[in-house]
Amino acid sequence: MTFLDPACGSGNFLTETYLSLRRLENEMIRERYHGQMMMGEFLNPIKVSIQQFYGIEINDFAVTVATTALWISEAQMLAETERIIHQDIDFLPLKSYTNIYEGNALRIDWETIVPKAHLNYIIGNPPFVGYAYQTKEQKGDLLEVCRECGSNIDYVAGWYYKAAKMINGTNIRVALVSTNSITQGEQVTAVWKNLIEQYGIQIDFAHRTFRWDSEASLKAHVHCVIVGFSNSYSNSQINKLIFDNGKYNNAGNINPYLIDAPNVFIDNRKKPLSNVPEMIKGSSPVDGGNLIVEAEDYDAFIQQEPLAIKYIHRFVGAREFLHDLPRYCLWLQGASPKDINSMPLVRERIARTREFRLSSSKAATRKFADMPTRFMEMRQPESDYIIVPRVSSENRRYIPMGYMNKDVICSDSNILIPEVTLYHFGVLESNVHMAWMRVVCGRLKSDYRYSNTIVYNNFPWPNPTDEQRTKIEQTAQAILDARALYPTSSLADLYDELTMPVELRRAHQDNDRAVMAAYGFPIKTMTESQCVAELFKLYLELTHRESDSVSIPHKETK
Repeated sequence: MTFLDPACGSGNFLTETYLSLRRLENEMIRERYHGQMMMGEFLNPIKVSIQQFYGIEINDFAVTVATTALWISEAQMLAETERIIHQDIDFLPLKSYTNIYEGNALRIDWETIVPKAHLNYIIGNPPFVGYAYQTKEQKGDLLEVCRECGSNIDYVAGWYYKAAKMINGTNIRVALVSTNSITQGEQVTAVWKNLIEQYGIQIDFAHRTFRWDSEASLKAHVHCVIVGFSNSYSNSQINKLIFDNGKYNNAGNINPYLIDAPNVFIDNRKKPLSNVPEMIKGSSPVDGGNLIVEAEDYDAFIQQEPLAIKYIHRFVGAREFLHDLPRYCLWLQGASPKDINSMPLVRERIARTREFRLSSSKAATRKFADMPTRFMEMRQPESDYIIVPRVSSENRRYIPMGYMNKDVICSDSNILIPEVTLYHFGVLESNVHMAWMRVVCGRLKSDYRYSNTIVYNNFPWPNPTDEQRTKIEQTAQAILDARALYPTSSLADLYDELTMPVELRRAHQDNDRAVMAAYGFPIKTMTESQCVAELFKLYLELTHRESDSVSIPHKETK
């Protein structure tokens, strides 16, 4: 067997693989010779060699370390074999050579390192670099490998594409440790659609998200997945496995979200797939902080500028919403020039806002310097609304959502839904919607990053009976009533898994059962993964129905 690690670093994956195979080989030697000394003509029983292991690494020092690590591993295993057969083997490790090459793995042809006809496995841990943090050179590397993906993908995707191209028409199998971002949110379509549809890739096994801690003193950590894949045309009979939290399950198909479900690609959608109210982002001031009145400044500002009080509104971002923190803004809609000129402190803040926007490198921001009395992006509804924080902790079973008065200004760190009913609130706060969200949303580190265009607009809503809708409205109200029992507790307090009140937990569980009944899901036996698999099927039905209605014009009736 021959192995290639095209991002081998200091050679950890290669040396561990070599050591594992040599230990297995030593067990076989022990069984064959039963600890007896070999007599007569000596034949070297060792068949596994470090020459079966190939690596590519861009850092010259790491290449030296990887080469040395393989030599040391070879010496260790040789000594173990000698102890088993009670005989010295006249074989110095440094006489053998290693196949660790220095170079940019995304720029060189891997077959110049090892021909694919001789290769069995590609393994590795490619570098974790998000698209927002890539250098100009790294972005160029990605365009060289997978131009069709665009630029908003993680650097690790380049190794997936290089591997997919190399294994085409072969039985080579690949397994890569990667940042979990390529199996979440917008990147799923960008990275995987072509891998599956153009290169015929199938996922053979996957380890869902786990935290990989650094051994460094600062204990940095990343959230990773392991994806094993091959060419679907040559390995269609592979028994597929999904690993999660120390357990594994057999799967019929592993899709790019790493669940047992059809291959589905959730794209950005401007309008909801189902007939529900539109969800929009909150308002963004883009003001350099000049239209914001912080809580600690509020009393002094009002004392100095009492006429401003009617233009000061509560301003709620995700942090303020979740932790019940006060914050305010100047909302000058309807303020006349005379009003503004009668408030010197307000006028001063407006002037600073104008200067801030004029100094921006963005043309769109400079354009709004002519309108310094208003937020740059204004989406405040004229009705009460439901507020959804765009980022919420992964430790919460439910993303806390809530009703907000129309006079409270919603920041763009939230998403909002105007003119919404208790029924909508109940479905959104259900375990069904949360299961969907956990699979398709993006992540900020490990926290959920809710999106209207990915999560909400693509969510397949149920088609309840009148009785089922009424039941969901009742259970949704019960959630609000349970929260109201604890007026001094923030939503962050209430939705902490350790401190969540029993009344609130029961209200959510009742709501979960009501929503599952509306979908026709088995309440007691369905797992979260099975729930999402069914939602993917519903999504496919709805999108196919939508596609058919667009492509086939209706005949006019006479």
